[in-house]
Amino acid sequence: MSCGAVVVRDTASGPRFLLLRAFRHWDFPKGLVENGEDPHQAALREVREETTLDDLTFPWGEDFFESGPYSRGKIARYYLARTGRSDVAILPNPETGQPEHAEFRWLTPTEARRLAAPRVRLVIEWAVTKMG
Repeated sequence: MSCGAVVVRDTASGPRFLLLRAFRHWDFPKGLVENGEDPHQAALREVREETTLDDLTFPWGEDFFESGPYSRGKIARYYLARTGRSDVAILPNPETGQPEHAEFRWLTPTEARRLAAPRVRLVIEWAVTKMG
């Protein structure tokens, strides 16, 4: 199972979602749960490792959305988190020495829907509904 977070940042012109691009696919920061971690801890670690964001809060609670199977049957669990930071750094994976993502963007929900695959669009809809 992969775990991650829909990271949202409030701006004067509305909320912005953080999406990361790997090849042609846009998704939220996420990764595999490591031994001894619970899914929420894995989500926090993955966001920190993939973006350097380390100030996440969970004002909507620890509810989650699980996307349907993708990439050889994996399931992805997403939590909805807020950050106060806009600075993101895409760092190399410590194991491979290569970045997992080519770019990031802070997007409106509408912009995020346009870039995302159907599986990720369902996550966006869940997040927008949770945010009210």
